[in-house]
Amino acid sequence: MASSILSIMCTTCVIIFLASTNTSVVEGGREFKVGDHLGWHQPLPNNTVFYIQWAERNRFQVGDSLLFEYQNDSVLTVEKMDYINCDTSNPITEYNNGNSIVNLGRPGAFFFISGNEDHCINGQKLVVEVMSPHQIPKSSPSPSPSISLPPEGSSEMAPSPSPYASDHSLGDSTSASASLVLGPVPMASLTTFVIVFLLTP
Repeated sequence: MASSILSIMCTTCVIIFLASTNTSVVEGGREFKVGDHLGWHQPLPNNTVFYIQWAERNRFQVGDSLLFEYQNDSVLTVEKMDYINCDTSNPITEYNNGNSIVNLGRPGAFFFISGNEDHCINGQKLVVEVMSPHQIPKSSPSPSPSISLPPEGSSEMAPSPSPYASDHSLGDSTSASASLVLGPVPMASLTTFVIVFLLTP
């Protein structure tokens, strides 16, 4: 009888293991309220970098969205030069319903300005850098780190340019981050081992 219980438990563990190796975890995108509790508005004269700082405090990924809440204003999605010059004449998209959601569906920079040119000049503009999704290969070995040497005659090593080239007036809001991911296969193996270990007499 003990061997049949052990056999059933081992079969159950194998089924759990096989089921978990064929599943993948999908994380839904996050929604960011632009400006947090203050929303989308013209910043105070002594705080014209408010939205630059807000964007630097957050990390945006493909699939996330921005919620703009505002009154008596609008949000324009624009090109980089229109962002720099606060040019409201040729927006890519325009939102004016007071409660607008913009999906961040690709990596790279997104530029937003107020539809009121004076508000934009006073700092009501936002640039968001959306990070590329990170692909974790299942069985490929990790590459060895490589070092870039400076050209001959150079006495110092300069950092590599950012993949998101930006104007110095926009500030550098990119940063690197890393995370450890415990996927379904290692977790299932660990669970199977613990169950078998606890149930073995």
